[in-house]
Order: sequence, then C-alpha cells, then structure tokens
Amino acid sequence: MFMLAVLVMSTQSCKDDKGEATPEEKVPVKVETIEYKTFEQEHIAFGGGKKQTVEKTFTMHPSSLDVDNIKMFVILDCPSGGCNIWDVYANIKVKDKKADKWYEIGRYITPYGIDNSPIEKGFEIDVTDFKSLLSGEVELRARIETWGADGWNLTVNFEVTTGEPDYQYYAVSDVIMYDAWSTSGVPYGVDHNKDLTKTVAIPANSKETSLRTIISGWGHATPTDADGRPCAEWCYRTHHIKIDDAPLYSHKLSPLGCATNPVKNQRGNWQPDRAGWCPGMAVPVRVNTFNDAKAGQSFDFEYEYENWTSDGGTTSGNNGAFYATSCFVIVKSDTPIEAPKVTD
Repeated sequence: MFMLAVLVMSTQSCKDDKGEATPEEKVPVKVETIEYKTFEQEHIAFGGGKKQTVEKTFTMHPSSLDVDNIKMFVILDCPSGGCNIWDVYANIKVKDKKADKWYEIGRYITPYGIDNSPIEKGFEIDVTDFKSLLSGEVELRARIETWGADGWNLTVNFEVTTGEPDYQYYAVSDVIMYDAWSTSGVPYGVDHNKDLTKTVAIPANSKETSLRTIISGWGHATPTDADGRPCAEWCYRTHHIKIDDAPLYSHKLSPLGCATNPVKNQRGNWQPDRAGWCPGMAVPVRVNTFNDAKAGQSFDFEYEYENWTSDGGTTSGNNGAFYATSCFVIVKSDTPIEAPKVTD
C-alpha cells in the first residue's frame, strides 16, 4: 500500500489538571491517501474451470472514522488468450454482514475485446457512501457477465483518504436491488411483479440523507423511437424518483459521448451513444441529496420509469427490455447512527 500524508486540524475533547472537561481543542489529524489492494489479476470467465462471480475477504482500513473519502479503481487486463470480444455488464458488491445482503458499490461495462489500460488507475468510482462497510475485514463480490472461457483479469484497488470528513458516521440501507445481472433488472414496457415502492424511516439523528442510484438499460425491444433507437439499451429516457407520490428527482439516460472514451479502438461497436452508459466505462452513480435530512421522519419511495409500451418485438435475436437498477439510502451524522429502516 502507499500513503500520501499532510496534516489538518480537527477537534478532540480533553481534561484540565483537575480532570475536568475543557472546551474542545484543535489537534492535528493526519491526512493521507492509503491504497488497499483487493482482487488482483482475478481471472473471471465462463467455462474452463472459471466463474463469472468471485467472492473474497480482504483487510481494509481499520476504522471508518476520520475517513474523508474512498475511491475504487477497476482495472481490466486481458488473459493470455485475449479479452472477451463483447461489452458486458459487470459490478462490484460489498457484504453488509449485519443485514446479510450484498450491496452494489460500483457498476461498469467491459470494453469490446481489449483492456482499459488507457485509464492509468482504471475505472474510478467514488464509494465513500459505503465507508461504514469498507473497514476491517471486508467481503467483496466481483461479477462480470461474460459467456466465454477467455473473460478478463480483474484488479480492484481502493484509495482511502483520511482527514476531517463531512460527517464521521454513515449508515446505508438498500431500497431496491435489481442488479444481479443485466436481464434480471426491471422489465420495461411490460407488466411485471418487481416491487418499486417502499417506505423509508430515517433515524432521528441524521444530519444529511441522500439516495444513491445506478441504472443501465439492456435489450433491443420495439417499437423503436422516431430516430430508430430500440429499448432499453439505446432509447433515451427520463425516469423519476417519487417521494410521497410526487416526482422529486429525475434520472436522464442520455448520451455520454461514447466516441470520446479514452478506452478506444475497441473490437466492436463502441462509438455510438447508448442511453446513459458506454462500453469500456463505469456506469454513472446518481446521488440525490434531500434539502431536509428528514430526521425522525418516514417517507414513501417509488421508482417510476418513463411510460413506454413494448410491442413484443426486437431488432436483435433477444427479446425484452430491462433496467438493472439499484438504489440505496445513505444517512450521515456526527454521532453514531443506525441504518434507515426500509419496508414494503
């Protein structure tokens, strides 16, 4: 691991000569960036004795206190026989041991048939929201939805920057998690039984409350839009988070500029813009912070997809349109805080 260190000032209570508490005083707090290596050249593939999903336990930062931010870097290298030719769905999850659930902390799409070495450190994803789960012994799950025995060699590094954070204590709960595979997401344009409505209760000491969403569409379902784009990989849509029945936040799945991707000269159709993602990029994280922390309150949540109806057709050989969607509620405080309670 490596460290880059400077000093900032933080507060710490102390006592006078009589043992009585005195006002908080400024004491130096070291600011350093520490790298923690997790998966290293992990060959993820399908067949040949390899697996699409790998789970391992790693030792990371000893505490989530005095952690300002955490960044995750995903590096893809080609096995000796070359990388898999397709752009496929992939993500990294962390185990919430108390809830006994796996939480998606980052999602990316592999490049067509090459590595991502043009990006020096790999795909960068801010995972500070999960700092309460990224300390001590940490269980991680890596998945790449590849269907070949070639696959990719995966390396995942974390950079933990210590210092004076916005809030010392974070907690997180899942709201919706339809993110296991690209096609296990929410079916689009047809009737389905996915539960997209929840009730969320926020702890009384929350000072900041936010929602963290990752969404990407798959499929070439018809009817196509006026510009010929099928759903849900290509059709530009704006979806909403409704709070207490009112649309509060918008998630616009629009072009990201795939042709400008530094991971270029891929061995497939990488340049045309998809709806909110690109081959060989991390999928955007959408963070929506409430103006009011809603401390001690409950609210109704619903994820609402823009209206569109499938006619059952497809422009490819695969039927259906899907939105792989994960959404988490994060609370922050200056005092120890429990995770929000989410109920159906």
